[in-house]
Amino acid sequence: MGILDRISTILRANINASLDKAEDPEKMLNQIIRDMASAIEEAKGQVAGVIAQEKQLEAEKTNAERSAAEWSERAERAIKAGRDDLAREALRRKKDFEGISTTYQTQWDTQHQMTSQLRGQLDQLIRKYEDSVRNKDVMLARYRTAKAQQSVSKQIASMSGLDHSSQIGQMDQRIRQMEARAAADAELAGAGANSLEDQFAQLEAGDDMDDELKALKSKMGMGGKA
Repeated sequence: MGILDRISTILRANINASLDKAEDPEKMLNQIIRDMASAIEEAKGQVAGVIAQEKQLEAEKTNAERSAAEWSERAERAIKAGRDDLAREALRRKKDFEGISTTYQTQWDTQHQMTSQLRGQLDQLIRKYEDSVRNKDVMLARYRTAKAQQSVSKQIASMSGLDHSSQIGQMDQRIRQMEARAAADAELAGAGANSLEDQFAQLEAGDDMDDELKALKSKMGMGGKA
């Protein structure tokens, strides 16, 4: 498993553990972002080490090529000096360094490919981190909205089982009964007083009528008759 693959596995494990614990989303997101930042720093250190190895291989390859060139020049000087024995030895050394240079080149090619892959993975991890930082507030807002909707839905569900209309109807009927009873009590309370007052009023009205009747008879010349 690659370095960044291992880091991604650790991050996924931490995220799943946080989700299982049902922690506060804001705290969970902040912790995830901190873990990602820490993983990025670790990955940068690992990639830097791989790049350093690549540069070391390149330097070793360059040194081997330089040594091969130097022994080639020595072989030429030995030939010019008539020292074929030294020329043969110089050529042998030249061939050895060429082989070393080829080996370093092969190693450098492999190392360079791995470095390129790690750089790409690191860039991807950095982009994910930056996206997480930018989207944190949006995700929290979505969470709060969803939570509020769930709360309202639960309240509506709990109220839907109650028949408030029947209770209101009962209360209205009770108020009507109280109003009718109050009206009846008021009517009974005033019945006796009204009867007595009516009798006196009728008596007084009768006296007035008698006086008017006498006055009319007197006017008509019938004063002696009742």
